Amino acid sequence: MTVGIVLAGGRSSRFGRDKLAEPIAGEPLLWRPIRALAAAGCTEIVVVIGPAGPEPGLPPDVTSVGFARDPEPFGGPLVGLRAGLAAIVPPGSATAASTGAVATLVVAGDQPTLEPAVLVLLGERIATGAGAAILVDADGHARPLPMALDARSGLEASDRLLASGHRRLRDLLDDLGADVIDRAAWSSLDPTGATLADIDEPGDLVDPGPD
Repeated sequence: MTVGIVLAGGRSSRFGRDKLAEPIAGEPLLWRPIRALAAAGCTEIVVVIGPAGPEPGLPPDVTSVGFARDPEPFGGPLVGLRAGLAAIVPPGSATAASTGAVATLVVAGDQPTLEPAVLVLLGERIATGAGAAILVDADGHARPLPMALDARSGLEASDRLLASGHRRLRDLLDDLGADVIDRAAWSSLDPTGATLADIDEPGDLVDPGPD
């Protein structure tokens, strides 16, 4: 089983308005990462949004999508991820005694060109025993999103890290000992590296056309 989390609770401060509602190919930006997770085989998708405000619209052709709320406004990506993991892992199951990994693909709401085959590759690393997996870009930098992790161990580690004041996704990845996938290992699946693209400012919002 593979599940997905879309982190969509940021403030869009550099963009100047709600970037996840911006249209790409006639549809909101947020719909693209949701569809990429569905195409990668996620049977459940959780969209993590801020603690207040309306729920955004969802693509009508993707089922099994729900919402989780950040417990605090703009508390940081690890707080948002923890909220998403808690929505996936049943209460009391995030313990060392639990068996069976829950491969979880985590993406950002502002990543419009995720390649589903690359997401599948990340998830396969969890299925073979890695605690987490991330990608290396063409410049040799490990990028925290997209990532794959086991939901149970991720939730347990997130609770521990947040209790000690950590808020970064990289802290979680260090704790889990993330498997880092070199660019050469995924370049054939995504030759341009579009999976790592995100939208920070209006100038980044170039319509890539239909999938």
